[in-house]
Amino acid sequence: MIVRDRPNLWDLLTALRGSIVPRIALPVLVLVAFAAGVVALDRVTGVVPRLDGSAFAVFGIGLSLFLGFRNNAAYDRWWEARKLWGGLLADLRSFAREVEVFVADVPLRRAMLEGALDFIHAHRVNLRGLPVAEAERDGVRGLAHAPHPPCAALDGVTTMVAGAYRAGGIDGFGARSLTVRIGGIAQQQAGCERIANSPLPFVYSLLIYRTCYLYCLLLPFALTGTTGWATPLFVAVVGYMFLGLAEVTEELSHPFAPSPNGIAMDAICRAAEISLAPHLGREAPPPLAPVDHYLS
Repeated sequence: MIVRDRPNLWDLLTALRGSIVPRIALPVLVLVAFAAGVVALDRVTGVVPRLDGSAFAVFGIGLSLFLGFRNNAAYDRWWEARKLWGGLLADLRSFAREVEVFVADVPLRRAMLEGALDFIHAHRVNLRGLPVAEAERDGVRGLAHAPHPPCAALDGVTTMVAGAYRAGGIDGFGARSLTVRIGGIAQQQAGCERIANSPLPFVYSLLIYRTCYLYCLLLPFALTGTTGWATPLFVAVVGYMFLGLAEVTEELSHPFAPSPNGIAMDAICRAAEISLAPHLGREAPPPLAPVDHYLS
């Protein structure tokens, strides 16, 4: 995700990192060239049909409302994904404190916490569709052949809790508290996977993009008679607004992708490592910092 202070005027005019401009520059230029061609044809031949602008006003209002609806739906997905990852971080911190209270055996305690860290890294890798073997943590690479690496990591922690309970290392209340916490973690995991595996209906994207292009291609026929050679400029502004918002909603609807507006899952995993480091008896790593305003 993009992390930067409130932009000044210069940043507003020049910032490309986190902007949608690179992704829509070519389509907007094509629309501008088409508008310029319509104006030139009108000036040379005078046979270009001139449409009533009032119809475009109604058309534009309807398109704006539909874009706003889709933007709300995409942002709801993004915000729910961020809340789920915040819940995962909170549950891991609580799990570490509960392990500290209920598990007296230090090696077992550390193994449980390492398993919890393996889970959150495997969960991040799984949501992003990355090869588990390329994950940074050795524990995650050890799960590469599991049918579902995040579940395998969480199952390993559950097995340790069950074994300690049967061996008398954890009392019944402690075992119940830890299993309830693990269940909460699994619920947050399932929520993330629901978002990742249930994209917005394709028909929304198809209808939005078709309608946006149709509107921008017809717009020069309504503006040529009144705006003349300024028509390509108006088409550029409208194209930037509609196509840009459509691209933003498309990006927000995939919150786990490593995109400029995706969830900063690497930074959240690092925050989990920092929080669990004292419980593991080791020095906490530094938090991840944005690189060129981008925090992964």
